[in-house]
Amino acid sequence: MSLTKTKPTSGISTPTSSPEGGSSCVIAGGTKIEGNFQSAENVRLDGTIVGDFSCDKKLVVGKEGTVDGNIRARDAVILGTVKGDMTISGLLHLERSAHITGNITTGSLNVEEGARYDGHCKVG
Repeated sequence: MSLTKTKPTSGISTPTSSPEGGSSCVIAGGTKIEGNFQSAENVRLDGTIVGDFSCDKKLVVGKEGTVDGNIRARDAVILGTVKGDMTISGLLHLERSAHITGNITTGSLNVEEGARYDGHCKVG
């Protein structure tokens, strides 16, 4: 089987299969969305969202990804920047490049050395 990678013109890719099952949405680097964003599927964010972000499944914010607004998701992996409160019902993983400015509420938390957050954190 061969895979061909294409660059979407809108900055948002068509749904693809994810390891968890279901579909995933990829918001490419260089893409900026202003307004609230909601997805029932997994999301990979390498661009910028200015507004609240809601994801029913797993959110991955890449190193160059930025959210300027509140985040609500089941699980999240953050490598980039978030300016807003985060409510994660399951696991929140902060990679060493993560920079969070806002309060965190999560079911469980994994923080790599070097990750930064400025705000209150409630786990459990």
